[in-house]
Order: sequence, then structure tokens, then C-alpha cells
Amino acid sequence: MSGNATTRFNNASLLSVASELPSRVTTSADIELRLASALKRLRLPDSLLERVAGVTERRNWADGENSDDATVAAGRRALDEAGVAASDIGLIVNTSVTRKHLEPSVAVRLHHGLGLPSSAINFDIANACLGFVSGTSLAAGMIDAGQIRYALIVNGEDADEIQNNTVTRLLRNDVGRDGFMSEFASLTLGSGSAAAVIGPADEHPNGHRILGGVTRAATQFHELCVGSTDGMFTDAKALLKGGLDLVVSAWKDAAKEWNWGAMDRYITHQVSEVHTNAIVKTAKLDRRRVPITFPWLGNVGPASIPITLAEEKKSLVRGDRVLLMGVGSGLNTAMMELAW
Repeated sequence: MSGNATTRFNNASLLSVASELPSRVTTSADIELRLASALKRLRLPDSLLERVAGVTERRNWADGENSDDATVAAGRRALDEAGVAASDIGLIVNTSVTRKHLEPSVAVRLHHGLGLPSSAINFDIANACLGFVSGTSLAAGMIDAGQIRYALIVNGEDADEIQNNTVTRLLRNDVGRDGFMSEFASLTLGSGSAAAVIGPADEHPNGHRILGGVTRAATQFHELCVGSTDGMFTDAKALLKGGLDLVVSAWKDAAKEWNWGAMDRYITHQVSEVHTNAIVKTAKLDRRRVPITFPWLGNVGPASIPITLAEEKKSLVRGDRVLLMGVGSGLNTAMMELAW
């Protein structure tokens, strides 16, 4: 058996997608200025984040802003754009990596903030950077099953704590080059929020059909990227190779049922220039059809796919085929096709 999981949906559509971005801009130069003594001690070159990762800046929440309030704002805008009342939502799924505490779920605060009915199911889904796609897939299946009519998939990320902790640790004299590079990915993270409304396709002919997709796991690599608010530690070289191998194997299996070689847009999880170029080359994608947001937003975790889709939607036209795709720590990969 190939181990590839294929899903098709019959009556689910993406009705809207919206994002809410922080107002504070943190440049890579700002971060490297804080790390100047460590970079000098380890004899690492200037502009490392921009030259290696392609990340020039990222967003962080300013005073008076936070990821929960921003996610509520994104949710309200998504509901308005979809023309769906909060009282009609039957499910809200929070898909964030960020959380301030273990209990209760982040979803309960968002459920309350959005004024959703007590009948609306609410919970968190954690699947690293694939959380938003996983939440969307779950909602589409529940709509097909007739369990709910409308779902709100939300995500809010806050990179401040992990980046501050990482900078503090990297300034210690006992951190060597290998240790520095194992935490390099933490410095590329950004903050942001997004929300999407999913509903029945037969009631919304102008919606964007969620056709289905594939998922594949390579959990033997579950220790290659391990993160918490204390820090994120990554074997970047092994993670890239393992992720690419996983994408290729899933792509080949998917080709038996899906024709993804000529999509109008590939909305990928935004990691870095290196990862984007590797995915484009490996899957033989048309680079012009792969929009990027990481240079100015960094890696916003699970929010990066919906944020990038929200940025791109103004250029999409009826009939376009859109593929959401990414790799999440663990390792897992997912690809989901939308008919715009």
C-alpha cells in the first residue's frame, strides 16, 4: 500500500477568506542587530536572514494588539464577505500553533468573541503548519455528512515570545555555530491571523468548490523540528530533504487521480526562499504561479496559506484551479484543490 490518503468532497465550498496583519514591522536587520555580538563571536556573515531565508521583514503585534482579537476581527470580516450570519455557524475550528495556555482551548475565546451560538461546536486542531488545511478538510467532510451547514476555520499566530527567548539564548557564550543554526528557523517566524468560511456548495453557486486532496505522513521524522514557546530546534538539512521526498511521493500517488501539473495558482506554506525554490524545482511548478509572502511576512505557520490566499484572491478569476500545499513538522504533507 502506498499510504496515500485521498479525499474527495461533494458539496463544500470556500465562501470567503480574510486576514488580519499586525501593524508592527520587525526587519531582519533589527533582529540581527540584537544578535550582533553572537554573529561576531561565531563569525557569521551579515544579512544572514535575508540572504539565506529571503526574509526581509515580518510582522509582530504592536501594543494594544493581540492574536486573539485579530483572529476575531478576521473572522468577522470573513463572515461579512461570505454573507453568513454568526448565528448560522455550526463549527469553529482554531488551527493555531500559538496558545497562551493548555486549557481551555483557544477556540472557546474566539467562539465567545465572535458571538457564535451555543450550538456551534468549537475546538482546536493542532497539525503544525498544516493545521488550517486540516481544519478545512474536517469542515468540508462534516458539511458533506450533513452534520453542519457552515464552518469558520480560524488561525492566529504570535511569534514574539519564541523569538525573544531564542535571541536571549543565542546570545549566550556557550552556543556554538551548530546550536545557532538549529534555531535559525525561529528567527524567520512572523505573526498574523486569518479566517475562512466554509459552506454548502449547492446553496452558494458563487463559492469556490473544495474538490478534495491528498495527505501523506513520514512520522519517522518527528524529531527533525520540535518547537515550543521556549524555542524551535530544527535539523534544517534533514528536514528539507525529508519534506521534499514526502511531497514527491504524495505528488506521484496523487497523479493517479488528480492532475495538478497545470494549476493556475499554487498556494504553498511560506517558509523561505530555499524551501520555495526546492518545492518549485522538485514538483516542476511554474514559478510565476507560486505567489510568495515570506519576504515581508516571514513564516506565519498555519496562517501563511490562508493569508497568502487572501492576498492572491483579487487576481483569481472564475474557473481558476488553485492548489493549497505544504509540509508540516512531524512530517506530514497535504495538498487540497479548490475550483475558483
